[in-house]
Amino acid sequence: MKEIILVGINSRYAHTSIGLRYLYANLKALQARTEILEFVIGEQAQTLAEKILDKNPRIVAIGVYIWNAMDVHNLIEVIKKVSPQTQIILGGTEVSYEPFRVDFDAADFIVQGEGEISFYELCRDILALQAPKNRIVKATMPNLKEIQLPYKQYSDIDVAHRYIYVEASRGCPFECEFCLSAIDEKVRTFDIDLLLEEFEMLWQRGARNFKFIDRTFNLNIKLANKLMDFFLAKEGEYSLHFEVIPDHFPEGLKSRIVQFPPAVLQLEVGIQTLNEEILDNINRRMNLEKVKENIAYLENETNAHIHLDLLVGLPGESLESFADNLNRLKAMTNAEIQIGILKKLSGTTLDRHDKMYGMVYSDKPPYDIVKNDLLSFKEIQKMKRFSRFWDLTYNSGNFKTTVNFIWKERDVFSGFYHFSEWIYAQTKSTWQISLARLSELLFTYLVQECSYDKEVIADAIVKDIAGIRGRKIPAFLREYASFIPELKDKGVSKHNKRQMTRAE
Repeated sequence: MKEIILVGINSRYAHTSIGLRYLYANLKALQARTEILEFVIGEQAQTLAEKILDKNPRIVAIGVYIWNAMDVHNLIEVIKKVSPQTQIILGGTEVSYEPFRVDFDAADFIVQGEGEISFYELCRDILALQAPKNRIVKATMPNLKEIQLPYKQYSDIDVAHRYIYVEASRGCPFECEFCLSAIDEKVRTFDIDLLLEEFEMLWQRGARNFKFIDRTFNLNIKLANKLMDFFLAKEGEYSLHFEVIPDHFPEGLKSRIVQFPPAVLQLEVGIQTLNEEILDNINRRMNLEKVKENIAYLENETNAHIHLDLLVGLPGESLESFADNLNRLKAMTNAEIQIGILKKLSGTTLDRHDKMYGMVYSDKPPYDIVKNDLLSFKEIQKMKRFSRFWDLTYNSGNFKTTVNFIWKERDVFSGFYHFSEWIYAQTKSTWQISLARLSELLFTYLVQECSYDKEVIADAIVKDIAGIRGRKIPAFLREYASFIPELKDKGVSKHNKRQMTRAE
């Protein structure tokens, strides 16, 4: 039995909670009395409560984030009904800023901010029957060079089967109004030598999937270069994920990125908008000429898998402006473009635009925009479907050749918008569409709606699907395609499919 249970409710099994491991690593003498339990969203609250309460804990601490807020609400209500004496502590970004938009009144304490120090002190006091009177605990910001690192707390199962989340820095110097990272404007870094010792330990244990959660990985070039050199010295199959700012790639960093082999490096590049007026409106500073130059370099000179972000619904941005963003970005790159819907998170300054631009958001997670003065509710709904179908067809890598026919006679946005409207009319859903069904819908659209030759489209789809090893050619294509290649050996790879499509 453990007196303290640290609970993580992750969005997928492959994910792990680095936050809980930080708390555990810094619990000092209380560590021996503590256990981490991790679950996945969507599990029954009563089932989770049973597994937690079977440990007979005095304290249950739960990390709360946008993806699990409602699950946490349901869980703490069950725990308090069944075991009212159990002390519940919440922490994480969803409760670090007010107003709270999900009801967490059943929780006993809420730790706001980076909790490595304050959480230990709170648990110590609760167990000593000296709990503070204030329910809200404002966390003391820790010195990153003094706290215990969490990486020894990843289990052998984590190392073998799940993503290993790591970080080299915290904070962000930029003030983008939609982002919580802008609140902590000072960037703080960990001791790089100690960090590399920990990463070496993880590597020796077999860790091969490292996902950095730094908001601006390439801001501190000296730090970034040392990390790149560490991984460049490694051999074998592994993957790295970094979030980068798009206009800051000095030559030293470029020279390192180009050395990574295919299917290793994934770079998430925050664009959001290419409209300079909108960029200024949301306090996002970006050199667009450098952005264009760097994207071209990354795509044409390196093996990196690039993931670029665009947002729908930014204050003052019309659908026409978004369409221009997508058209311009697609002209720069064939990389993955993630189309997101703007969310208003507590703690950000987006609300200053609400009155001027008629911004209206959902009160339920993920707090996405539902309308504004330039985009109606119906248009937002259409763009959500546009985003989903874009992900299924373009971003998936399943139809690298075929998707280009969708906009061959139009610009990218208008071509895909028409396709999105058509496919939704056929399916009345954006989910549970199999690859075979999607292939047939794409074939039908391009042949019937766009008047392309059946054999040309069938051959394009066959080429795309056959290009991904292990994919089965849909049976309906055999009637129209001029060739049906033999299936590639499925093989074994630890890389994700999107990375492998770039590699091949």
